Amino acid sequence: MLVAIGSGSCKKVLDNVDKNYAVDNQIFNDSTLAVLNLNYLYDQNMPSWAGVSSVSALPNPTGLSDEGYNDNKFFRGTLSNNDVGDIGTAVSISNNYGKIRLINTFIRDLNNGTLPIGAKRRLAAQALFLRAFRYFDLIRLYGGVPLVLTPMEAVGTEAKDAALIPRNKTSDCVKQIVNDLDSGIKYLPKKWLSSSQDWGRITAGAAAAFKARVLLTWASPQFVTDGPSDPANPASIPERWEAAYQASIAAVDLLSSNWRLNDSYENMWFTEVNNPEAVLVTGYNNLTTSTSKNNGYDNSARPSYLGNNGGGSYQPTWEMVKAYPMLDGKAPGKSVKYAYSDQNFYKNRDPRFDKTIAYNGATWFINNNQNYRLWTYFSNSKTVEPGTASTTGFYCRKAIDPTASPSNVPFSGTDWMEIRYAEVLLNLAESAAATGRDREAYDNLVLIRKRAGIEAGADNMYGLDNGLTGAALINAVMYERQIEFAFEGKRFWDLRRRKLFSTILNGKVRTGRQFNLLNGAPAGLSTSPFSGRDGLSPDQAYVYFDIVEKTLDNGYTINWKNEYYFFGIPTSSITNNPKIEQNKGWGGTFDPLQ
Repeated sequence: MLVAIGSGSCKKVLDNVDKNYAVDNQIFNDSTLAVLNLNYLYDQNMPSWAGVSSVSALPNPTGLSDEGYNDNKFFRGTLSNNDVGDIGTAVSISNNYGKIRLINTFIRDLNNGTLPIGAKRRLAAQALFLRAFRYFDLIRLYGGVPLVLTPMEAVGTEAKDAALIPRNKTSDCVKQIVNDLDSGIKYLPKKWLSSSQDWGRITAGAAAAFKARVLLTWASPQFVTDGPSDPANPASIPERWEAAYQASIAAVDLLSSNWRLNDSYENMWFTEVNNPEAVLVTGYNNLTTSTSKNNGYDNSARPSYLGNNGGGSYQPTWEMVKAYPMLDGKAPGKSVKYAYSDQNFYKNRDPRFDKTIAYNGATWFINNNQNYRLWTYFSNSKTVEPGTASTTGFYCRKAIDPTASPSNVPFSGTDWMEIRYAEVLLNLAESAAATGRDREAYDNLVLIRKRAGIEAGADNMYGLDNGLTGAALINAVMYERQIEFAFEGKRFWDLRRRKLFSTILNGKVRTGRQFNLLNGAPAGLSTSPFSGRDGLSPDQAYVYFDIVEKTLDNGYTINWKNEYYFFGIPTSSITNNPKIEQNKGWGGTFDPLQ
C-alpha cells in the first residue's frame, strides 16, 4: 500500500521532498537524504484524484464515460494522433520519460552508494514500483513503448543518437512491469513499522495488488483482439486470465492480515492513517503554507454555493443515476420487492446511491449541517440554485468532507485511494469468473454488496442472480465495479480494457434531467425565498415537479472509434525519434497486441 505519513502537525512525511533534487553520489551514503529523494519521486509520480496523472493529456476520465459529462473529441469521433501526448518528447520532469529518467537515476545512484544492502533493496523496490506505474500508464494508452531502464545522457549528439530507440513489444513492457513489481513484493514489508511515519509508503501488498491490476488489464479484450469485443463472447487468452487470477490471490494473501473493507462506504475517505481500505494512496495535507499539498477535488466537486468557489464539476448523468440497483440488489425494473419509477427515482435504492448522488430535494450532510437540503429545480424557467445550475440536474457527493467549512474547502487534505481493498476483491472476482471459478467470483461480489448495505435476501445472494457463469458473471462484476467505483476514474478504463464503448455508448447520447416546478405548488416551493421547502419530504415535494429530459451530447451521437483503444503516437514524438513506429489504425504498422 502507499503510505502518506502524518505527524502531530498534520504534515505528512511524504510531503517532505527534496525540492532541489541533485544527482550526487554522496546523497546515497546518507539514509535520510536518500529517503528525501525517494519522497520526491513519490510526489512526482503518484496520481491525483480520480487517478489522473500529472502528465496526462486526458481530461478527468469521469466525463469520458457514462457516469459524467463533458464534450470531448473522444466521443465526437474527431480525435487525432496529436491529442494524447503523454509519451512526451522533451527532456523534462513534466513528462513520462522525464520522470522515468529521474527514477532510473535514483536507482543507479542508490546502487553506487554505501547504504546497507537491506536499505538499498527497500528504497530501490519503491522506485521500481513507481517506474512500473509510469510504464503501465503508457502501455494502456499506446501499447508497447521504448523501454529505458538506465538513465540516458540528456545533451550532445551522441546522447541524442543513443536515445533513438524503437518501441518494445507490449508483451516485453508487461514483462518488465511485472519484474519491477515482483521486486516490491519480495523486498518491501507487508506493513511498515510506523503507522504514522510511514503511512503512504508502498508495501508488498500494494505491489501485488497493482500487479493484479496490470495482469487483469493485459488479459482483457483491449490487448487480445483487433476488432470490437462481443460482450457475450469476449476474446480471451486463458493463460493470461490464469496469471491475473494467481496475482489476485497473492495480493489478497499479502494484504489479508492488515487490510480489509472499511466498515463505512461513506466515511472511508476520511480515515487516513491505518485506513484498512487504503491499499495504495496518494497523501495530501490541509496546510496553507508553502509546504501545502491540497487535493483540489473537494472544492471542484461541490456546488459553488456550498464551498469556496466550488466547481460542481463531477455531475452524474441520468444514465448513472438509473444504473444503481434497488435496495434488494436487483436492477431497477427487475426488483419484485421494490417498484421503480423515473418520477421517484431516489426511493429504495442501493445505499451507495445516497452516498454518491446528490439530487433535487436530497438531505446532504455538508458544511457541518446534517440537515442541509439540496434543491436543483427550476421555477418559472429560472434555476433556484444560487449561481450556475447543474448541467445534469445532479451533483456527486462521494468523498466530499461533510465537516469542512467553506473557507477550508480549498485546503482539503483528504487522501486519494488509488487502489482500494474493494478493487483487490473485484479484480479477484473478475479473474475467477474468467477462469471458471464461479463460486469464488460470487463470494467476493457478496462481500462488496454486504458492505454496501444491500439486503441479503432469503438466499443470502444480496440481489445477485444465481447460476451465472462465463461472460454473464463477468458482466455482473463489471456492473458492480460501475457502482462501487463511481466517480473514482475507473469506469473509463474499464470500458476501454473490456472494449465496451461500442456496445454501451456508441450511437447514444448522455442525458440529464431538469426539475420544473408545476403550477399550483405550495408557497414554500413556489415563492421566494422558498422558506417552507425544507420541511417537505422528497415524496411530498416531487408531486409538484415535472422531470424533463436534457440532452447533453448536443448535435451528435457518441462515436468512439475502434482505433481509440490504442491512441496514435503524436507526430512530434515520431519526428523527435524516427525509430518509433506509428500504431495500426493510425497509419502505421506497429501492432500493440504483440
